[in-house]
Amino acid sequence: MLMAASPEPVILFEAVSTPHRSLHARGFLLVAILGLGWAGAGGVVFALMGAWPVLPFLGIEVVGALVLMLLHHRWSGRAREVIALHPDRLMVRRVDGLGRREEARLDPYWTRVEWDERHGLALVQRRRRVPVGRFLSPEEQQDLARTLRDVLRAYREPVFENPQLAE
Repeated sequence: MLMAASPEPVILFEAVSTPHRSLHARGFLLVAILGLGWAGAGGVVFALMGAWPVLPFLGIEVVGALVLMLLHHRWSGRAREVIALHPDRLMVRRVDGLGRREEARLDPYWTRVEWDERHGLALVQRRRRVPVGRFLSPEEQQDLARTLRDVLRAYREPVFENPQLAE
């Protein structure tokens, strides 16, 4: 017996935001080389001064900083926020760097878009406030707010084409 594949849900609008990742593999390699070079030069200076017990700590500091940078880069690669408008609901899905998921469902007909400098961007339905755009700058949040307002307005005020009324 063959099972029919369930149809993909219809998505009217989708916005995906991720954290900014400015350091790529080449940049990380450069930082690693500079850090290890600095620790090596400092190690030579301390060894010449007779302070050889400092040497292991120089290496541990640099390696620790590089490990923390790698962990942060890995975390920021997993984190994302998706705002999707379906015909019957507005979904906000978040995944943080540790893989924890958070989901909010809103009725698009009653959802308002609010943005202010203090609280940022949020989708509001009655007394429920869902912050969105956490990875975005204030300018990008304002742009997303305008887009969401336009999309929700188009959802609430659909235009129906009637060929019988066309001349």
